[in-house]
Amino acid sequence: MAGLLHARVKGGEHNGGMKNVRVGLINTGTEILLGSIVNTNAAWLGNRLFEAGFRVERETVVPDGYAISEAMRESARRADVVIVSGGLGPTSDDVTREALCDVCGVDMHRDEHVAEGLRNYFKRRGISIAECNFKQAMVPDGAAVLENPNGTAPGLVMPASERLPMFILLPGPPSELKPMVERSVMPLLESMVDGDIPRLRVFRLVGIGESDLQDLVDDSLHQVQGLEVAYCARIGEVDVRLVGNEVALKQGEARLLTLAGAYVLRPLGATLERAVVLYLKGLGLKAATAESCTGGLIAKRITDVPGSSGVFEFGWVTYADRAKTEMLGVPAEVLEEHGAVSEPVVKAMAEGALERSGADVAVAVSGFAGPDGGTPEKPAGTVWFAWAFRNGGTVTEMMFYPRDRESFRQMVSQKALIGMLAARKPQAVTE
Repeated sequence: MAGLLHARVKGGEHNGGMKNVRVGLINTGTEILLGSIVNTNAAWLGNRLFEAGFRVERETVVPDGYAISEAMRESARRADVVIVSGGLGPTSDDVTREALCDVCGVDMHRDEHVAEGLRNYFKRRGISIAECNFKQAMVPDGAAVLENPNGTAPGLVMPASERLPMFILLPGPPSELKPMVERSVMPLLESMVDGDIPRLRVFRLVGIGESDLQDLVDDSLHQVQGLEVAYCARIGEVDVRLVGNEVALKQGEARLLTLAGAYVLRPLGATLERAVVLYLKGLGLKAATAESCTGGLIAKRITDVPGSSGVFEFGWVTYADRAKTEMLGVPAEVLEEHGAVSEPVVKAMAEGALERSGADVAVAVSGFAGPDGGTPEKPAGTVWFAWAFRNGGTVTEMMFYPRDRESFRQMVSQKALIGMLAARKPQAVTE
């Protein structure tokens, strides 16, 4: 393995003279193509490699069996490094090693060090080792072994030749693949590049749409030499991805924060819920929620964040009118006159939650998630928000999200959390 650390890849030129190492991903498994499992390895690998400045040029999924050989040959024509996950087990359809030998024109040999490791692995667990497990000790000639302390199938690295790229073979289970990538693969890849490589920095923005954001910052960001800019919109937020060397990244970050800093979540790259928790914790504030149409989603998102108990103690799901009255003190006559999806009701919900919880900020939502329900005046997708602040009154807003039920709930929870970032630390009272 040590000798591989001195290998070099002739990567393509990247903006600003940086080396762009082209990576191809191949995932094996009939169960992926059948939809029986989700291909989380590809998503994780793509993100992890991009964070380190390496580009995944193409991702290929093939069924178990010998289709892997064709996929390897195709990837070899356009990549400097080909990473293959899966197909290294002991069964008859695990043929990734054989495919590598076929592509590289080499034979396999039994590595006795790996075989002994397999014996010890099963012995420690009090299990008899089946003869088929020793298939995992077969190593293509010229390949190096990557140890796998979390499973039985070792990884393999075949160095690049004049006609072929480097091949890295990894086990399929994420619990084995991820530690192997962090411990062995990333140091190897980073050692292969001479000079500067592009790095990734992600900024998450809320409260602004993708088109408006692009109009605001795009021209300025593209003036930075060697900086790549990309946008990724999700429900209620937009990620701005900047790729470049450190000089370009610093210039791009400065321009983005100057033009759109009010929309950028802090700490950089944080999720909205984590940003809310850290913001409230930094001010020493407590929060409460009163939910109808979201069914507890706002509270869930907050409590998904480690340490959220420091800011969140109370949450109500008051789906029925009776619950709004009995639990939050919403007057029955207000509900009867205005209906549950109305400004007076959601305002009373937020103020009731604030009073009963003793919190510093409380958010309430009430709406028609659809697809049924609503009225001609308040169709499905209508939702009222209220944020009650102990030191600043109550703010209300009506929005219309004519989406499917799941997307509606996500949009509502997003808007509710954004509004909590308006909380302010109470001013000291002086005599």
